[in-house]
Amino acid sequence: MKILGIESSCDETAAAVVENGVSILSSVVASQVDIHARYGGIVPEVASRQHLLSIIPIVQKAMGDANVVWDDIDAIAVTNGPGLAGSLLVGLSMAKTLSWAHNLPLVGVNHLEGHIYANWLTDDVPDFPLICLIVSGGHSDLILMRDHGDYVRLGRTRDDAAGEAFDKVARVLGVGYPGGPAIEKASLSSENSAAYPLPRAWLKGTYDFSFSGLKTAVLRLFDSIDAPKPSNDIAASFQEAVVDVLATKTVDVAQKYKVKRVIIAGGVAANKLLRSTVSERCPIPVSCPPLALCTDNAAMIAACGYFRFKAGQIAGLTLDVQPNLKLG
Repeated sequence: MKILGIESSCDETAAAVVENGVSILSSVVASQVDIHARYGGIVPEVASRQHLLSIIPIVQKAMGDANVVWDDIDAIAVTNGPGLAGSLLVGLSMAKTLSWAHNLPLVGVNHLEGHIYANWLTDDVPDFPLICLIVSGGHSDLILMRDHGDYVRLGRTRDDAAGEAFDKVARVLGVGYPGGPAIEKASLSSENSAAYPLPRAWLKGTYDFSFSGLKTAVLRLFDSIDAPKPSNDIAASFQEAVVDVLATKTVDVAQKYKVKRVIIAGGVAANKLLRSTVSERCPIPVSCPPLALCTDNAAMIAACGYFRFKAGQIAGLTLDVQPNLKLG
């Protein structure tokens, strides 16, 4: 069974063809990083206009790379939320048009759920029940997943998500954009990752996260130090603080619910310190997608769409975007 996936929730225009939910036949991504780098962050209107320019050639390339024609496709899966409304509309409009033109079933996919299913596109398919840590620019969630489509959200961010905090701190330190890779690169040049004892917001009694106070602490620290600024040491100390909280809460919740596996998903899942720290601290197996599947892509949407399609979760052409769509 072959699923065409379409993703346009933020600033990547992506299309992919995935077979049986686990085998990538093609995956094409048009990134807008260089376009938005000059602004130090994503400009929603610019992102949606760029999606309009990219969406048709990206879908055509995904079909060509997979060496398939429309008669080979069984369904179309598309992200309908959460994300930027204008960006989501471009991908959904494309998917609806193709669904109608080729008489193909349409499956709506939650973007966060898609990130989870990036872990199914590996040789080591996860077992249920499991805990998923979703960390991205807009989300920091701890999800208990008991089966396909069965989610319970145990923790969430109360303010800045981890990826958003990385972006904002990178801007303060002047180390580059996007913030996640820039902070990680700067940290590698640090001689002392514990140089600055930055605060951790534990929010005791919950599995929620908060990074706004940490972000403010970095800003005040940076402003209090005379030039030359030790940006690399501050970046390393900040990264250590974020990873410490994420890893500690993930391991705690995994032990409490006695799950079989922990999986990490989302753009921040590409952070090597986060991957290694959770793996070292956790007494049960930990899975992470390949780095290319951590950031936004359509293969994860197609993989998720396969399992939704098998469960009979087919949407009509009235499917609409939901910028604040929740999971669990």
